[in-house]
Amino acid sequence: MKRPTPPRDKYFLRSLHQEIDLYDRKLAYINQYGEFASPADRKEAEEKLLTKRASLEKTARELAASGVEFNEAELPRSFRVPAESAPDHARQHV
Repeated sequence: MKRPTPPRDKYFLRSLHQEIDLYDRKLAYINQYGEFASPADRKEAEEKLLTKRASLEKTARELAASGVEFNEAELPRSFRVPAESAPDHARQHV
């Protein structure tokens, strides 16, 4: 029997964004505090996390491109546009 696919709506996209953010934090932790027996072990752990994150990112970007609505504030930190590179009309000059 075939398993039903989850609905691909804004709530699914929000959970994808939360999971991507979790992988971003895991990668940051490994880079800053992770202790490994060798550099090869560190690279292997990073590659595993990056592979899992890449598939989530691909799905999230496809959903956003297909018109699934999302809240800008709920985007993973790695998806957000830094304030310095935001368009001039978004910044206020005093």
